[in-house]
Amino acid sequence: MSTLNIEGLSWAVDTRRQPRWLLRDIGLQVRQGEFVGLIGPNGSGKTSLLRCAYRSTEPAGGRLLLDDEDLWQRSPRWSAQRIAVVLQEFPQEFGLSAGDIAAMGRTPHKGLFDGDTSEDAALVAQALAQVGLASRADHPFATMSGGEKQRVLLARALVQQPGLLILDEPTNHLDPRYQLELLQHLRGLGLSTLASFHDLNLAAAFCDRLYVIDGGRIIASGTPAEVLTADLLQQVFGVTALIDRHPLHDYPRITWITQP
Repeated sequence: MSTLNIEGLSWAVDTRRQPRWLLRDIGLQVRQGEFVGLIGPNGSGKTSLLRCAYRSTEPAGGRLLLDDEDLWQRSPRWSAQRIAVVLQEFPQEFGLSAGDIAAMGRTPHKGLFDGDTSEDAALVAQALAQVGLASRADHPFATMSGGEKQRVLLARALVQQPGLLILDEPTNHLDPRYQLELLQHLRGLGLSTLASFHDLNLAAAFCDRLYVIDGGRIIASGTPAEVLTADLLQQVFGVTALIDRHPLHDYPRITWITQP
C-alpha cells in the first residue's frame, strides 16, 4: 500500500493571451489503505486533478509524492508499477477477450520480450473471479455491457498489483447491484485509493475522507459527516439538500430537495 501527498499543485491551459488556471494550490493526501473520495460539480477540476495524480498531465507547479518519491522525477514505468487507473472511457480492444484486457495489467512488470507465465495467468484468473467474471475470460470485450467492461478494467488494475488505485467515476456504467458490490470489494482490498464520485451517497457510504473541489480549488475536506452539510452542498452544487443519518449505518444520507 502506498501513500500519496499532493502539495501546492497548480495546472493551467495555455491560451493565446494568458494561461487559464484549472487547478490552483491543491493539497491532498491519501494515507496507506485509505479510501479517499473527490467530489465537486462538473467542470470543477476532478478529472484534471486525477490526470496529474496518475502522471498523465504534468502540473505547472507543486509536487506529487508517491511514497515520498517525486512522481515527476521518476520514469513512467516506475509509476505504472505502482499506480493503477480505471477511467470512464473504454479502451480500443482490437478483438481482444476480457482475459486479454485483464492481462495487460502485467505489462509494467515485464521486459520487452517477456512472455506470460503461469503466475500471470493465475493473477488474471483471480482478478476476474474477484469482479464476478470468472466465466467470461474468453468473451470478446467489445460485446460486453458497459458494466461488464468496467469490471474487466478493474480486474486489469488488480492484476497490476498497485500500491495506489485511482478511479474516475468507478460506478458510472454500473447498475445499483454492481455499484454496491464493486465498492464493497474495493473497500475490502485495503488498497490506498483515490476516486472521484458524482453520487454523493455512495461517496458517503464508502469513503474514509472526502475532498471537495470547486473552481479548481479544494474548498473543504474531512470525513463524510464533516463535509456533507446542507450549507456546503448548497454552496457547491446550488441545490437544497436534507442531510440525515442512514437508518442502518453511521454515515450521512443525502436527499435532494426539488422546488415545487
